[in-house]
This record gives sequence, structure tokens and C-alpha cells, in this order.
Amino acid sequence: MPRNLPTDDVERHDPALHKAFRTACQRYLATRRDHRFANPGMWLKLVFLALCGAVCYSLCLTSSGLFAFALCYVGFLFFAMMLVVNVLHDASHNAFCRSARANAWLGRIISVPLGLDADSWQVRHVQFHHPYTNIQGYDPDIDENGVLCQTPFQRWKPVMRYQHLYWPLVTALTFPWYAWYMDWRDRLGETAFTRHLPHPGAKGVMLFLLLKGAHFLLALGLPALTLAGTVSLPGLLAVYLASQMLVSALFVSLLIGTHWAKGHFYPTPEKKAVPHSPYHHAFATTFDWETRPRLLGYWLGGLNLHLTHHLFPAWSHRHFAALSVIIDEVASQHSLEYRRVSVGDLLRLQRGHLKRMGKGTESTATDERQR
Repeated sequence: MPRNLPTDDVERHDPALHKAFRTACQRYLATRRDHRFANPGMWLKLVFLALCGAVCYSLCLTSSGLFAFALCYVGFLFFAMMLVVNVLHDASHNAFCRSARANAWLGRIISVPLGLDADSWQVRHVQFHHPYTNIQGYDPDIDENGVLCQTPFQRWKPVMRYQHLYWPLVTALTFPWYAWYMDWRDRLGETAFTRHLPHPGAKGVMLFLLLKGAHFLLALGLPALTLAGTVSLPGLLAVYLASQMLVSALFVSLLIGTHWAKGHFYPTPEKKAVPHSPYHHAFATTFDWETRPRLLGYWLGGLNLHLTHHLFPAWSHRHFAALSVIIDEVASQHSLEYRRVSVGDLLRLQRGHLKRMGKGTESTATDERQR
């Protein structure tokens, strides 16, 4: 991956648009006498999800058979994933606590049950995915993987004709792939992300090993010790992998699928600059979508309002519903299209994009890369 592209200052590049958003948001906070971080309600949600996960985990350790263990273990990892969606995602953008240090440690603790390295996630997601969404060679979420052809600028293989059918399997394998391979490569200096990690050198390696060890003990060690003779080791490993794959499919499809649905992708820029301003880039690459019932968006951590999140990543998701109204009003005044799609339309657009990319040929992909 190349070095960071120089991102345009939004205030300089889009002064009128920036002023409109800033004024509307300042008025919104002033009227409510509020701030952009988590409020007591968000902390209560954290405690509730953590307690639900703890109950499921306790039931795992006292289960009387493989089926009961599997059911409770899926519940444990499901609530762990919900904590990632509702808390770690905000914390990685320093939008949960006021302190960056507190956000970092909160993210590290919450990521332990899933085995993901929160520091690596923060670098990949915040420092690269957000400013360079859908830009080939800079957005790690669309890195060429040899399994999916996600953009017109990637190599094509005949098997990719069927990627619109097998892509859920790829999303399901994402968490295990990052937890047991990519995180290690990042920490051991084998990727371009290593130099961006917050704790380089021996200190960072020790912290990394400590958190990975905590995951191993929590997810596999304690269940193996307490359920010896009740659940076999192969059964435990199978439940662990299946549960990881299930929550991975749910999370990744919500996070990446929105950008697939928009369908706008950009080649690696020759002039080492983003193709247009950050505001316009967000509108070009990201959707907001509706949830039914609306309360579901609250429990999804606002991931359905994904354009809103990309425009206001440093805000707690508790504000996203109100911010989306502001975006609609400001966009209409500046000739920008803002619309929310239904879940059905989102899935249809995702599938349509993967089918289009799956019909490509190696020569076509090469031509696109050379444009």
C-alpha cells in the first residue's frame, strides 16, 4: 500500500458547505445543551450489552452438552459483536469518551472476546478507510484478495462469476482472518500499517501478546478447562470458529456492503491526491439506509446511517438520526443528492455490484487500471 495521500482540508476546499454543516451542528448542540460524545444512555447500553454477554458466557461454562454450549457461546460472541458495533466503533473515532487514551483502552478491552486488535483496527478503519473510501490501493476494506473482484481495477478470475453467491462466506471468514493472520502481520512489521500503530517496538508487541493471550484464555482456555469431559476439544474449536464466522458475516456485511451498494470506485491516483473533496467523496461512496423497525438502528450503533457516520465520524452515534436530518437539509441547498435506501434496495444494489464485477475479464480489468 502506498503512503498516505494528502487529504484536502474540507474548510478550504468546500468553505460554503463546511460552514453550513458547522453552523447547523453548532446550533443543534447549543439548542440541546449537549456534546458530541456518549451520554449516560450510551454507557447504560454498554453495561447492558456487557451483562448480556457475561450471562451467556456464564451459561457456556455450566452447560451440560454441546448443543447448549454452542447456543450460549453464539450468544456470548453476538453480544461481543454488538459491543464492537455500539462502543468500539465510536471509541476508535474518539467519539465515546472525551479522552483519547480512555477510548483506546475501552476499545482494547471490548475487542478481547472477538480476538481483534483494536489498535490495528483503528489504523485501518480510521486512518485509511475513512479518508480514502473506495480508492484502490489506499482503502484496506477493498484490498485485492484473490477471492472477490470488488472494483473495476482488480484482477479477475473465472470463479468470480459466482462471487455474488459466495460473498457471505468471505465476510464470515473476515474476523478469523484478521484475528489470526492480519493482526499479527501488522504488529510484526509486515504491512504498511505497522508504522501507524500507537505503540511501536517491544512495548507494543507485549501489549499485543497480552491481549491475544486474554482472548485465547477467555474464548478457548476457560471453556476447555471447565467443560472437559462434557465438550470435546474438536467440538469447542468448531463452535468457536462457527460463532466467529456468524458474527463476522453480520458485522462485515453491514460495514462494507454499504460502499459496494454505492458502486463508485476510484483507481490509485497518479497525482497522489484524493479525486475530489472529502464531503463530495463521502456522498459519492456511501449510503444511509432505513431500518424496520427504526429502533433497530439504535442497536446497530447507527451503522445504517453510514453516510452520516462518514460525514461526522467524531460524533457519537446517538446523534446520527438528528445529523441525518441536517445532512438532508444542507445537501438540498448545495446540489448534493441525499437519499436513504431500504434494506431491500441495499441488498439488491450490493448483489448487482458484485454481479457486474464478476462478469469482468482480465483484459477489461487491466484496461480499467490503465485509465
